[in-house]
Amino acid sequence: MFEWLGIEHLVELTAGEAVLGFFTPLLVFVAFFVLQMVLPGKRVPGYVVDPKTGQPRSYRLNGLAVFVVAQALWWFELTGMPRDWFYRSSLYAVAGGTVLAVVMTLVAVFTQPEGDVKNKFLACWFGRAPEMQFFNGRIDLKMYFYIVGGTMLSLNAFSGAAWHYDNFDDPNPGAWLFAAFFTFYVFDYFVFERVQLYTYDIIYERLGFKMFWGALIVYGWMFIIPMWGMAAHVDPPHAGAWRYLWLIVTPALFVVGWCISRGANMQKYTFKRWPERAFLGIRPEIIEAGERKILCSGFWGASRHPNYLGEGFYGLALALSWGHLGNLWAWVYFGYVLALFTYRQMDDDKRCAEKYGPDKWAEYQRRVPYRIIPRIY
Repeated sequence: MFEWLGIEHLVELTAGEAVLGFFTPLLVFVAFFVLQMVLPGKRVPGYVVDPKTGQPRSYRLNGLAVFVVAQALWWFELTGMPRDWFYRSSLYAVAGGTVLAVVMTLVAVFTQPEGDVKNKFLACWFGRAPEMQFFNGRIDLKMYFYIVGGTMLSLNAFSGAAWHYDNFDDPNPGAWLFAAFFTFYVFDYFVFERVQLYTYDIIYERLGFKMFWGALIVYGWMFIIPMWGMAAHVDPPHAGAWRYLWLIVTPALFVVGWCISRGANMQKYTFKRWPERAFLGIRPEIIEAGERKILCSGFWGASRHPNYLGEGFYGLALALSWGHLGNLWAWVYFGYVLALFTYRQMDDDKRCAEKYGPDKWAEYQRRVPYRIIPRIY
């Protein structure tokens, strides 16, 4: 089966290496926990209100510092681990990380009050507690998840690129493009880490298997699934103008996606913190919904989920980066993005109708009729 899928190179570990690969996520989680605990951080208030105090919940942010230190440890092989280890052990790490996510989920769910989700299976999937913080708030579990997941996404991608260049005399520059795109995506997240405190996951998601497995394993190890199938392919046979088109247009698409996604998120963040302030010269236009306000200008006047459009451009650029347009492996992440955000925008609409009231949300839908892609969808 592995040969048919073209990923037989990922099951070539010795028995001892396979066991180490299985436990690699555990070692990684502990290392990141220590780094986040000891590295300095800045405390800031978020959007979520702490029900115990009635004040915005406080978060200690040091994601960028953890990201930089982890990159240095990996690039200079200061842990003694070869650069291609994360990639070579991918399948075993996903298996071990999934088992670990199950254990952590059971602890996180069944140590909390039952709440409104009575079905135990659904409680395990969606979670019960919306937040968990430890050591006097030095560790917030959701932010820890994204520090681990984001940094490991970058390191796994670079590890795959390192394996590819070590094993082929005619390497594909797309391997480095793929890794660089994801690394910039993650680096941008940490530069604007505070903005994430105003996003869907931090505000609405609960701590269940969906969050544990999704943020740690899917985000950290499985977002690079296209690389599992594509790293074994050499440089595509594009020459002349076609090669320049591939290597120039693909990064350009990624930059377009970044501008849309970052611009939309920054406009929403600015509006939530300073409702009267213009963003890039765009004055906020709103619909009043009681004490709440719906932003409907700028990016958020073009479509109801412009940030998802930016993510779509990211996914397209990642698929094109390999240059092998007919290989389905290259398109796995793009397909995931389409499925995820098509579902999420429908779920968002339901939540927003409850939050703002069906009449006001219907007014916003009339004013901004397009869900994700302006004038198309």
